[in-house]
Amino acid sequence: METPQTSKELTPQEQKLATYGIPKLVLQYSIPTIIGMLVNALYVVVDRFFVGQIPDVSYQALTGIGLAAPILNIVGAFALLVGIGTAANISLRLGKRDTEGAERVLGNALLLNLTFPLVLGAIGLIFLEPLLIAVGATESTLPFALTYTRIILAGCILMFLSFAMNHPIRAMGNPKRFASAQLIGAISNIILSPIFILWLELGIMGAAISTLIAQSLSAIWVFAYYLTNVSGKPVVTIKLKNMKPSLKIILSIFAIGISPFFMQFLGSVINIVANRSLLYYGAIEFGYADHAVGAFTVILSISMLFLMPVFGINQGAQPILGFNYGAGNIARVKQAYKYSVIYAVAICVLGFIIVQLFAGQLMSLFSNDPALNEIGTVGMRIILFTMPFMGFQMNTANFFQSIGRAKISVFLAVLRQGLILIPAYLILPRIFGFHGIWFAMPVADTLALLITGGMIIREFKRLDKMMEEKISKESLDTSSQS
Repeated sequence: METPQTSKELTPQEQKLATYGIPKLVLQYSIPTIIGMLVNALYVVVDRFFVGQIPDVSYQALTGIGLAAPILNIVGAFALLVGIGTAANISLRLGKRDTEGAERVLGNALLLNLTFPLVLGAIGLIFLEPLLIAVGATESTLPFALTYTRIILAGCILMFLSFAMNHPIRAMGNPKRFASAQLIGAISNIILSPIFILWLELGIMGAAISTLIAQSLSAIWVFAYYLTNVSGKPVVTIKLKNMKPSLKIILSIFAIGISPFFMQFLGSVINIVANRSLLYYGAIEFGYADHAVGAFTVILSISMLFLMPVFGINQGAQPILGFNYGAGNIARVKQAYKYSVIYAVAICVLGFIIVQLFAGQLMSLFSNDPALNEIGTVGMRIILFTMPFMGFQMNTANFFQSIGRAKISVFLAVLRQGLILIPAYLILPRIFGFHGIWFAMPVADTLALLITGGMIIREFKRLDKMMEEKISKESLDTSSQS
């Protein structure tokens, strides 16, 4: 096993990154983030599951949530912008032993997390009805979308405080506390959703209320970490004086957080394009449109349960790839990439098998509407047919980001999402009718796989050349010393 010559100077954590066996190391770093990602997915899936059980109006309610998703995801993109940007900046400053600088970052982040939701919530509530109509709400689904979205927007500050303020905890080296805050929110939502939606018969309003209560409990647990010693004294604490806005700090947060923000924002645009196509061609194909959007909402919910663990593997592999690349341990870099791809593709293959065998049963879990389930069963099998390709493509984009090749990483993400998928949603239905919408994702995944595969082959040749040059230089140094 390759060990750097300077290993005696490394901290225990760095020695682990430099010397531990890669297969177990990737799993060790990935499992906490996989749990966190699955918890985030449960927030969405649980609401949609119980909304689908509402008598008589399940498909309208599911479609209403599906139409609200792009708007709420844009708000979530701003929380991601602040959360990821803050965590990375705190890590950098702590690495330089600049605790005061890290606290200034946290203070400015708290200011942003109080300001953004007030502004975004106000704008969203003022223009909500025309926005929902623009994304495809119809006369039968608009009331459900309005009810759900208004409540979530009114309390979106809880999303920022529970989500964006949680990421710095992970950056301070406390992943268990980070995961526990997410678990509190998810478990609360699982318990509260059936109570508010079905038992109290509040329907889609109950879904929104249970989500806000769950987020408030998560936010309380997050702030308990900063303000008390419940889980040990935090490395970085909240101080009111550090909330004084600093343009330099705010821009540094945005500079790092802009990439995940852009990707989520682009995902919302894609969702809008897909919904509009589903409504138009669904009406032509079936004579009714809302069922198609409801089916698509369920399909995306199920896909999240398999794709969120892949994001968890990506986050777990990042420090391993980045540290060893910086240390020049190219063999370990390649090995870490190899095993992260193996784990990611294995999860996606499992998802593919489950979807192909049990698509109908999965749809019926979320809805009791026969028409919606029939449309969704066919759509799920087609849309997720290339799920294993997604595991490879997502992991490879993360690999480039982890070794500092951010431009390539962003290109690969934009390649599938924007350059291929959006045109596919617009062009394929013109050729194949309604089912062309279902074909869009497999086409995008296949083309992205081919291009991504070519880029990783070229990158590995570059890494091999770097390794050869390093070995040659070490040989020359050894010869000169002797």
